[in-house]
Amino acid sequence: MNVYQKLQIARLSLQEKELKKSGKNKFAGYEYFELQDFLPTVQNIFGDTGLTAVFSCDNESATLTVYNIEKPEEQVQFKAPMAAAELKGCHPVQNLGASISYLRRYLYVNALEIVEHDALDATTGNPAVKADPKPKPKTETITVEGAGVAGNTSVKTTKDWEIKVTMTPEANEAEWFDMVWKGATLALGFAQSDADVMSIFKTNKTLFDDAKNRDSEWFKKLMEEFTKTKNKFKEQ
Repeated sequence: MNVYQKLQIARLSLQEKELKKSGKNKFAGYEYFELQDFLPTVQNIFGDTGLTAVFSCDNESATLTVYNIEKPEEQVQFKAPMAAAELKGCHPVQNLGASISYLRRYLYVNALEIVEHDALDATTGNPAVKADPKPKPKTETITVEGAGVAGNTSVKTTKDWEIKVTMTPEANEAEWFDMVWKGATLALGFAQSDADVMSIFKTNKTLFDDAKNRDSEWFKKLMEEFTKTKNKFKEQ
């Protein structure tokens, strides 16, 4: 059998296994596969099928190469652009490790065609926090109170469009995501032009990048809110 035939057999064999998801997104309420959930099973299937996979990465891309052990010259490559994680409070090496782990997971999911419907189903139609319909001056400060692990916490957006979250995602990730969402949508409610929308994004890019690295599906939903607000001004 060639490498493509073996890979297809491996995919079908994996579909017959009962895999359990250990990853949990508390904000959107869905579960997802982590590497540890399927990689041991994949390695056993590859061993039985006569395949092996090698992961590699450089500054530009990450690659998972699946080889036919009997004919190593036969291979299938799966690639993804390299993306750097920027987790607050982490050493650069820890951020690198987070990027590599995520890309390995992503490429194996792609190679084995592991379908994860839950992430999309759970976030589709997730209602955004409604902004106050009454226009208010940008100089006003908004405060959204929330219950944190170590007492009261808040989200504030100022006239400079900076969203301040007075807690870390490590303390309570679900609460942190909720506060970032509320701060962003409330700031968008104050926007008077598409230029304001861009200023909100640029001012809080570091915060949004952190959220993106933690949950890309959540980030996509947030960007949809930015697009809706920006398009509203273009239509006027």
